Amino acid sequence: MNELLNTIRIIMLKKKDVILSIVFAYIAGITAVGLFAANGYLISKAALQPPLYVLLIMVAVVKIGSILRATSRYGERYYSHRATFTMLSDLRVHFFDRLEKLAPSLLTKYRSGDLLARIVGDVESLQNFFLRVLYPPIIMVTVFLSTILFVSFYSLAIVILLTIGLILTGVLIPAWFAYKQKKVSNRMREERGHLSTEVTEWFHGFREFKIHQTLEDKEQQLVAASNAYIQEDQQAGQHSLYNQSINTAVSLMIVWAVLAVGAYSVANGSLDGLFLAMLVMVSLTVFDHSTPMAAFPVYYEESERAATRLGAVVKEDDQSMTSTVEMRSFPSGAPSIELKGVHLTFPGEKRKTLSDVNLYLPAGSKTAVVGPSGSGKSTLLSLMLKLQTANEGKLLISGTNVNEFEPESVWKNSNVILQENHFFHGTVKENLLLASNDLTDEDLKQLLVAVQLPHLELSDTVFEKGQNLSGGERQRLAMARAVAKGASFWLLDEPTSSLDSWTEQRLYELLYKKAKEDTVVVVSHRLEGLEQMDQIIVMDQGKIVEMGTFTELMKAKGYFYQLKQIEKNILK
Repeated sequence: MNELLNTIRIIMLKKKDVILSIVFAYIAGITAVGLFAANGYLISKAALQPPLYVLLIMVAVVKIGSILRATSRYGERYYSHRATFTMLSDLRVHFFDRLEKLAPSLLTKYRSGDLLARIVGDVESLQNFFLRVLYPPIIMVTVFLSTILFVSFYSLAIVILLTIGLILTGVLIPAWFAYKQKKVSNRMREERGHLSTEVTEWFHGFREFKIHQTLEDKEQQLVAASNAYIQEDQQAGQHSLYNQSINTAVSLMIVWAVLAVGAYSVANGSLDGLFLAMLVMVSLTVFDHSTPMAAFPVYYEESERAATRLGAVVKEDDQSMTSTVEMRSFPSGAPSIELKGVHLTFPGEKRKTLSDVNLYLPAGSKTAVVGPSGSGKSTLLSLMLKLQTANEGKLLISGTNVNEFEPESVWKNSNVILQENHFFHGTVKENLLLASNDLTDEDLKQLLVAVQLPHLELSDTVFEKGQNLSGGERQRLAMARAVAKGASFWLLDEPTSSLDSWTEQRLYELLYKKAKEDTVVVVSHRLEGLEQMDQIIVMDQGKIVEMGTFTELMKAKGYFYQLKQIEKNILK
């Protein structure tokens, strides 16, 4: 419910459209009731052969009412839909602003297909919140109350019948439908999320499925997921139609009851027969605003679930927004790094990725983090980049807790190379200028030469994800982008894993030259080129097992020495 309240707050940002749509809808609704009442009265009055001017006046009233109803209905449609589309726009912007701060860490918590279903599907689901959830009950109640007040001047018995009809068709029956619909709606959303996940995996993994000859099996899974979703969607639609038909049947029974009670009242003289047709027409029309309430549970459940799923994604942002800690900007110059008793376990896992990590990296130092695959090296880098948050312990940057820094401030002041670096479809120049717009074409050409890419031109096309580049070219282009940024904090995750030894050595020479006064942290499973590092951190199973300079570790003949000997034997 709290998430829906947030949605209401966003809707009320454009309160003028909301209020005008409700006002016009009320005018349209009450005018429709008045028109039917006037028609009923006109039919009865015409049977008594009144003077012609009386009929002309009544016809004129009906005509004016028809024009007023059409005009107000147009105004209601215009302002309600404008409010809805504006709400969707504001909701997307609001959600994206909060999502942007968490985007890097979200991929470790949600499968990409599920995340896509939330960002696209759940936001779209909320388009029905105003038109089908918030707005109809207000119109139904206001029109019913006005109608009951009018009818009370003619028959209290019919007022009681209309009130019973309002309670049945507007409250009790929709509540019963809501109870029955809940399981169906939950299954439908689960199947939709499963289908989105399967479709995303099919697109992302198409090449691998094709190479391993498993594409047909994956297509069968995709078709099965699609059929399951279609089946649940059809079942939900059938439930909704059934609910509306029941609600319509009940409202018609109330109309027949109004006719019977009205006829009895006319027979015993408590009601003028001139008004019987008018009251029947009124009851026939007023229920037009309650029968749609049968679909209210479906849209309410859908909106609440969508808002809850969206709220779950940005829950961390809500917690950070309520924090009393004042966020700081990243310190200028090369920072120092200190970890005190850091533990980290990924959600849903029992194994600790990092366990009791204590580490100090002086400002301007050059540090290598080495160890076997899965030892926690990249996770340690993610903590420093504020892509992950430690479960226990502290990470201090220049003496300040990393949680007190704005994530954007950390990223802005860091030169980052990840294991997988994204390249956008465009030119080499456009991908380099992603890091900095201050470099001239001549600067960029010299940079390409420095990273051993003299054969690339700035106008050369780069495909999405750099698919037309080799693995080594992508790593060298990522290094060029990091150098172009010019920050004082370097976080490099396997920056040379796809390079030959000669090119690797040239890149390390460039790094030492450009980052002479900067703080550098390099994660690598290769031990070549680390002799000039100020210290080397050796990790295994999430723990630091050794620490020291290259010479110190080789003399100690410990874990690092063994890794180095294994590497030498492999390279022989």
